[in-house]
Amino acid sequence: MDDFADNLSFLCSHYPSIAEVCRRLGINRQQFNKYLSGQSRPSRANMRRICDFFGVTEGEIVSEASQLRSLASVRTQPFASPALDGPMAHLERLMRASGSLRRYDGYYFRYFYSFGKPGRITKSLARIYHFDGRCYWKNLELIREDGRGPADAISKYEGAVFFLTNRIYIVEYEAMQSNSITQMTLYPSYHSRIGRLTGIQTGGPTRRGRKPGASIAMLEHLGQQVDVKRALYGCGLFAPDAHEIPEGVPEMIRNRIPEGGHVLEVEES
Repeated sequence: MDDFADNLSFLCSHYPSIAEVCRRLGINRQQFNKYLSGQSRPSRANMRRICDFFGVTEGEIVSEASQLRSLASVRTQPFASPALDGPMAHLERLMRASGSLRRYDGYYFRYFYSFGKPGRITKSLARIYHFDGRCYWKNLELIREDGRGPADAISKYEGAVFFLTNRIYIVEYEAMQSNSITQMTLYPSYHSRIGRLTGIQTGGPTRRGRKPGASIAMLEHLGQQVDVKRALYGCGLFAPDAHEIPEGVPEMIRNRIPEGGHVLEVEES
């Protein structure tokens, strides 16, 4: 037998509570207690999630308890997160505070009413993915009328994804010219199948005179693997009644401030 349970308990001691660790990992507390007590071992996916979170390898987490503690004593910061100093300290602090986003990995169609083409809906292809224990975002917009013919323009966006206080935050920048930033706040999914995520995005579009704007946005989950070429073929600028826009989406993303209201809001779907 190895010292996995003792090592897991030691790693958790660097955090305020077991509940906090479970929340950030996205693992059920009852199941996690079984890991701590040695009653069961994590699945391969959960083991990878735990190792990524604590910044250890699988070999280290199952090593002798004394070896893991010795390893901790020679690290300037326990288990491998960069030291919280310098200009990137604030970003690293958010990364550490973020809960698990593994279940959201995959491809999405992103829908919102265009800032530069009134009445048109922008449909783009996005991806949420993990690398080196962090969660990242890519988004590709093809600017073409009604999805026909070659694209008039292409915008590529990259960024980071955070899960903070039960909200998903995506910060992206225009990666080709580095001339704009968009921030999106979404409700998480409480269903076994992710389906659709709704929220609000703000930013300064690269077109339309760079006037700051805000709009309701929706992500439609497509799965872990898709035919990217085929998915991109269905992206572009569309009228709300175009067959490329699913029924109900135009109403879900319509931007309205109700009578008596003062800010743009979106209800949880």
